[in-house]
Amino acid sequence: MKLKMDVVDVFTHERFKGNAAAVIITKEWLADELMQSIAIENNLSETAYVLQESDSHYQIRWFSPMMEVDFCGHATLAASYVIFSANPELEIIYLFAEAVGEMCIRKTSDGYIQMAFPNRKPWPVDDVPDELLTGLSILPSSVLLNNQAYFAVYEKEEDVLNVRQNRDVLKTLAPYDVVVTAKSTQYDFISRYFWPATGGDEDPVTGSIHAGLAPYWSEQLGKDELRAYQASKRGGMIHCHVSDDRVLVSGQAVHYLEGYIQVSSH
Repeated sequence: MKLKMDVVDVFTHERFKGNAAAVIITKEWLADELMQSIAIENNLSETAYVLQESDSHYQIRWFSPMMEVDFCGHATLAASYVIFSANPELEIIYLFAEAVGEMCIRKTSDGYIQMAFPNRKPWPVDDVPDELLTGLSILPSSVLLNNQAYFAVYEKEEDVLNVRQNRDVLKTLAPYDVVVTAKSTQYDFISRYFWPATGGDEDPVTGSIHAGLAPYWSEQLGKDELRAYQASKRGGMIHCHVSDDRVLVSGQAVHYLEGYIQVSSH
């Protein structure tokens, strides 16, 4: 069986920056084992599988090299870029995922793709796990949690840039990952994302966690429009707009690869 696959660098306008995701669009779901095997072979932080239901409605699932994940923003952006590129007349598409619901995706006039995510504002944690504090080389000033990750908040931007993770220790926080964040001078806020429990070491750019980061920083900074930077080695820019029940996360994308993979259907 031959499958078309695209690889897209997202949350960037430069190739080899941002975060890369593979996208495979099918007319029926592949077997779960096969989807996981392809994700392992790709060895990207995510491979998105998209099932087309109509011209503008799709279902989406995401696989890291380790497991299927509930929610992945950067691979949603990559998938949307591929769909819009193949259908230039489309301005809006809808992607449905079981754990997230329906996401409205818009192509903007300035070359960005805007994704409507559920608002996943984190809440303060009173009893901070020891593993979180010992798993980070710098103690945070406060800790919050949402259904995806622990939020380690720092007073200084430099702490986010310099903090190191103990991967083996943070892995024990599963199913939660860890995002470190601080107010920024050049941007509204910066972050880094450690996900040894579900994906690997450090994620280059994480769209989904900004559904939690943006509401937190919106409240802290008193503004609804935010510019964010994820300070990984590859780095990525994220634009956010916060409303009561939605966080609009926008980014750019660059096509890297278009090709075909040969797999067994069994």
